[in-house]
Amino acid sequence: MKILNLYAGIGGNRKRWGNEHEITAVEINPLIAKIYIDNFPDDTVIIGDAHQYLIDNFKQYDFIWTSPPCQSHSAMKRVSIHRGQVKPEYVDIQMWQQIILLKNFARKDTLWIVENVKPYYEPFINPSFKLDRHLFWANFKITNFKHKNIPNFIDAKYDDLMNWLGFDFKDKVYYGNNHCPAQILRNAVHPDLGIHILNCALGKFEDKKQAQMSLFQ
Repeated sequence: MKILNLYAGIGGNRKRWGNEHEITAVEINPLIAKIYIDNFPDDTVIIGDAHQYLIDNFKQYDFIWTSPPCQSHSAMKRVSIHRGQVKPEYVDIQMWQQIILLKNFARKDTLWIVENVKPYYEPFINPSFKLDRHLFWANFKITNFKHKNIPNFIDAKYDDLMNWLGFDFKDKVYYGNNHCPAQILRNAVHPDLGIHILNCALGKFEDKKQAQMSLFQ
């Protein structure tokens, strides 16, 4: 398949996908993109604006995974604003724009999924399902899935997150204005969840007993 992996980060969702597919990843931060390239040298990596790349190229791919920035939607952002730790800001609407775009204009044979955190407000568009700490909007069914979570995810240390995700890189990269190098690890989808979702898209269920759909709608 031709796969488009947007806001690719370090490639947590992609880690267990193997090399049988033609994968294009888009990541705007060149330092984060370098980590991705080091781990997945066979992929085509574009350093640029994933939001613009999607609308320009979404007709070209068989499977699209997009994980727009979650910071403005997260419950932690709401808490930080109430505490006066950060200034109020508008919610980034790119995620909603992408869901509407893919729902209405994606090729009929294109499989697509949009991933984000549970927002602190009522979602404008009901999610298709919830797995782990993520909400997903998609045009295919996903079987229920559980993997071993890391304790105290928000406060987990850098090395513990690295081990949990199965990555090993030396350079510490800071996401935006965040002063914690572990943020790029917290932004990653766990590789086990990434391969589970791809297998569901391909009709390859890892556990045939997991027949119950975790669907909201």
